[in-house]
Amino acid sequence: MSESLSTVAYLGAAILFILSLGGLSNPETARRGNLLGIVGMTIAVVATVLGPRVTADGIGWIVAAMVVGGAIGLYAARTVQMTQMPELVALMHSLVGLAACLVGFASYIDTSIVFTGAEKAIYEVEIYLGVLIGAVTFSGSVIAFGKLSGKIGGKPMLLPARHWLNLIGGLIVVALCVVFVRAPDIASGMTPLLVMTAIALLFGIHMVMAIGGADMPVVVSMLNSYSGWAAAATGFMLSNDLLIVTGALVGSSGAILSYIMCRAMNRNFLSVIAGGFGTGEGAAPAAAGAQPAGEVQPVSSVETAEMLRGSQSVIIVPGYGMAVAQAQHTVFEITRLLREKGVNVRFAIHPVAGRMPGHMNVLLAEAKVPYDIVLEMDEINDDFPDTDLAMVIGANDIVNPAAEDDPASPIAGMPVLQVWKAKSSIVMKRSMASGYAGVDNPLFYKDNNRMLFGDAKKMLDEVLAALKG
Repeated sequence: MSESLSTVAYLGAAILFILSLGGLSNPETARRGNLLGIVGMTIAVVATVLGPRVTADGIGWIVAAMVVGGAIGLYAARTVQMTQMPELVALMHSLVGLAACLVGFASYIDTSIVFTGAEKAIYEVEIYLGVLIGAVTFSGSVIAFGKLSGKIGGKPMLLPARHWLNLIGGLIVVALCVVFVRAPDIASGMTPLLVMTAIALLFGIHMVMAIGGADMPVVVSMLNSYSGWAAAATGFMLSNDLLIVTGALVGSSGAILSYIMCRAMNRNFLSVIAGGFGTGEGAAPAAAGAQPAGEVQPVSSVETAEMLRGSQSVIIVPGYGMAVAQAQHTVFEITRLLREKGVNVRFAIHPVAGRMPGHMNVLLAEAKVPYDIVLEMDEINDDFPDTDLAMVIGANDIVNPAAEDDPASPIAGMPVLQVWKAKSSIVMKRSMASGYAGVDNPLFYKDNNRMLFGDAKKMLDEVLAALKG
């Protein structure tokens, strides 16, 4: 394939990637967006493999690597459960960071690339930044994978003088960059590059370890942005325009999404990076005397069915508990049955529900819940006072009235779904343990609230059977 034909193919792939992002912005066009992205990536890979920069001797290695990688991806797609998607996404981000690091080191020791003067300095700065971003992305994503999969606790690890440690590390990284660029040869430049890589890896670990459980959806989005910038830096190192464009698209969209999610949590992005919010899943309330007064009022699955049957309007709030129980298909069956009986059923989605951006939307789409009854928080929050029954399935922090009523609460000011304003509410939970943020929930003790304890899938199956009966 000629250079000009390869450039045209890259341009077409870049356009398809942009159209793909546009399609993914709406649930109704998400499938088309995914398809456009797949076609664009196929064109990009074929144009690269058959392009002028790949020799005949190298094609065999590339094809072999693609077969191995494709097989692993196919296996993961078939075996990974929807509840494991957040940690899978974090793991994929780590691979992008690792690739950026490896490409950076390979580019630096490649003796076939010769630059002098200002071009040499610019090229080496590109390598340095690419390895820096890649190392932070790699180690941070590995820690995020551990937290999301439960292998590492959600409680933030806050080192003494951690901000000073970050500042000192940043100054050392800048000084090493100067030493690296001024190095007379590869051997002498390798030492500052390796030291910087070690510092970047430690910074990625420190940064994510200091972030509490409640901020993990923002962390996933942030690492997605980092992986994009790492890919863009790789594109600069390889002089690959498509990789630069694609990385910039992913990086900028991830940054915008992180900003939107921080606004949804009433959190400053820098405060998320600083960490400290969230005490780990199931933790006790942090403040003494924070336990709300009152008693919970349990309800059975049969009574829940009666309340649903007697309602004219129902709002369902899904959370991570629904994902863990894999109850989305039963939820759809209940929704379909109620709608056939004339009940107005809708879903309320909080921006940070679940463990990654759009987690609940993906689960509901998988269960074939109609897109038009799945509404964002800003679209539906004002409708709770006119709703007969609000049903919370495995959510906690996103329906916590303490965010509005208790200025001393760790989640004070965070926008939440106001389910307590409905005429009645039912919260489905396994136990009275607090949510991922480690903050207790006064909703459980409200006079108009009932608690349906047990596994969400089992309880909802019983509710569905009672509705059919």
